Amino acid sequence: MHLTLHADYSLRVLLYLATRRGRPVSTQEMADAYGISKHHLVRVVQTLAAQGFVDARAGRAGGVTLGREPKDINVGQVLRAAEPDFHLVECFEPARNTCPIAPACGLKGVLAEAREAFLAILDRYTLADLVSRSRPDLADFFLPARAG
Repeated sequence: MHLTLHADYSLRVLLYLATRRGRPVSTQEMADAYGISKHHLVRVVQTLAAQGFVDARAGRAGGVTLGREPKDINVGQVLRAAEPDFHLVECFEPARNTCPIAPACGLKGVLAEAREAFLAILDRYTLADLVSRSRPDLADFFLPARAG
């Protein structure tokens, strides 16, 4: 299984914000900390904000903060919001399916079951769990901010 960058970055944003509680964080700061595109992070933050996982405020005094307590942010819910479809194979998407054996194949059902098992595991964890499972010095691993 492969998550999109959007889903990956969604989890990274939440981990970053969990280590920076108490102050708004800019998308540029997070982009610099991970060495990734600010443009992409803006879209990620929009997705997270639409679901209430983060609070994003524009302007000079704005920034991004967690929209809920870490214990109230479920990892499975985050990935369902950030991952567009979880179509593991072509036949999961009937409109695009060109597989000639799809009507007779037993693979689709097994893969659907595996996908549900994957999500069921993630549903057991919260952002607070991820932070508690991380090293205490997690915040020290973010890349240093660029100089002016």
